[in-house]
Amino acid sequence: MRSTTALPARRWDGSPVRPRYLPRALRVATDSPSRLPCAAQSARCRDCGNRIDWYTRTNQHPIGLHPHEMTAAAVPARCRWHVSSGIAHPAHDGTPWCRVPHTTLCPALPATAPLIPQLAELRRHLALRTRRLLDAGAFTPHPTEPAPDPLTTPCQPARPVVQLLYCRYLAPRPLGDIQCVAQTRLRHRCTHPVLTPDTPTGTWTLMSAAPTHGQLTLPASEMAVYDLGQLPYTEQLRWRTQRCPLHAAASQAADLALAEWEVFDPLLHHSYMHPRLPTVIRHRGRSN
Repeated sequence: MRSTTALPARRWDGSPVRPRYLPRALRVATDSPSRLPCAAQSARCRDCGNRIDWYTRTNQHPIGLHPHEMTAAAVPARCRWHVSSGIAHPAHDGTPWCRVPHTTLCPALPATAPLIPQLAELRRHLALRTRRLLDAGAFTPHPTEPAPDPLTTPCQPARPVVQLLYCRYLAPRPLGDIQCVAQTRLRHRCTHPVLTPDTPTGTWTLMSAAPTHGQLTLPASEMAVYDLGQLPYTEQLRWRTQRCPLHAAASQAADLALAEWEVFDPLLHHSYMHPRLPTVIRHRGRSN
C-alpha cells in the first residue's frame, strides 16, 4: 500500500521547503529547417534600438519582425508575415493575426510607402521609445560605414569577399574575427573563431568582378576573393554555417545567432571590391 502522507512544509530544523524548478532546455528537432532556438532570436535594432525578433526565411536569409502580433485586417497584404515552425513566410496564414517587418516600422529608416493609421501610430510610438533610450544614454545609433578609400585603407579588407559552395558572400568582418554561432553547454555563444590554425585554409586570388545576369559592367575588372572552393565539402559547409571545428562535429548543438554571411552583389557592394591581394606589400608614397 502506498502512503498518502503529504510532505512536511518545513524541514527538521524548521526551515521552509521550497520546491526546486529546473529550467527545461530547448532542443532542436532533427527535421527542423532552422537550428536556431525560438528563445535565442531576440535582438535590438542597431538603427533605432527597439526590440526585434530574427527569423529565417525560406531562402535561408534572416528577417527582423516586430515582436508583437497585429490584427491582420489592419495590415496591408504586402506587410503581412507569419511564422511557422520557426520559419518566416511572406503571406497570411488565415489567422486573425500577423507579423510586420521591422523595416516597415523602424523610425530611423525612411518610409518607402504611405502607412495606414495603425502602422503610423506604432511607428511614432517606436520613435518616442528611441528618443527615451537616447536621452537615457542606453542606446547609441550604429554609425554609417563610409566608403573605404583605396589610398588610406590597409591591405587587409574589413569585409572580405569569400567564395564557397560555388557562391560569393560578403563577410561581416575580417576573416580572423568571424565568431562561431553555436550554443555552448552553458547556453552562451561560442567564443571560438571559424578560422583556426589547425584546419585547412583558403587562398587569396584575383577573380573576375564582372557581374552576371545581364547587369552593367563595373570599372574594376578583377577583385581579391578568399577562395574556399578547393576545400572539402564538409569544410565549406562549416564556413557557411559559421561554426568552429568543435561545434561543426557536434551536429546536435543549436545555434545562438544567425549566420552573418551576405550574398555578394557587385553593384550593391562595389565599395568592398579590392583590386589588390592582401598578401601584396604596399609601400607608402609609391603607387603600384
